[in-house]
Amino acid sequence: MLKACLNGGRGRDEHPAVPVTPADLAADAARCAGLGAGAVHVHPRDLAGRESLHPSVIAAALDAIRAASPGLPVGVSTGAWIEPDPAARVAAVRAWTVLPDFASVNAHEPGAEAVAAALRERGVLVEAGLWTRDAVEAYKGWQVPVGRILIECMAEDAEAALADAADMLAALPSPAAGAPPVLLHAEGPATWPILAEAVRRGLHSRIGLEDTLWLPDGAFAPGNADLVAAAVAAGAR
Repeated sequence: MLKACLNGGRGRDEHPAVPVTPADLAADAARCAGLGAGAVHVHPRDLAGRESLHPSVIAAALDAIRAASPGLPVGVSTGAWIEPDPAARVAAVRAWTVLPDFASVNAHEPGAEAVAAALRERGVLVEAGLWTRDAVEAYKGWQVPVGRILIECMAEDAEAALADAADMLAALPSPAAGAPPVLLHAEGPATWPILAEAVRRGLHSRIGLEDTLWLPDGAFAPGNADLVAAAVAAGAR
């Protein structure tokens, strides 16, 4: 599965095509799905352009995307930078009136397992975001079942990112033991080498303006659709 990560924390000051409003997200999601993305991951924004977990903000983004692309799985982030207080993140999840299909939870953040439990209680598939080997070990102690593991390589250097990926993947339980499926991705200069590694290993992958502004040939990407098209051409599905 190739997931399109449409905006992340980026603003239009970084790229003029970053989707911000619900209508922007819906249009980009439809374009990316038409090119082969099997899901989208978005960071909904309030009227001031800030990332938000508020029920009305989440609902507006999800409703717009689903109206434009019925049946396309849509996920959101629950990152601590959006709401630093773990109890407030849990309360936000419990207050959502429209539910995403999945949501990512960074295992290294304070209160991560409680946020994951709240999502699970709501029937939302939990993605455990693992950034480091320590996060992998923390995740292995969770009692909350997850539906997907995100191995997220944060090193900018491609060789370092590939080494981190190998280390974290080796520390995970074997898929033969019933472990959840894995999505492997990176950010910045390591994005394309790690996507190629995900393809080589037969893992889920992702691409979009959240992770990189550049195409594999070094050209500035016009938008998310161009990144998805390049990922599909590279073998991501």
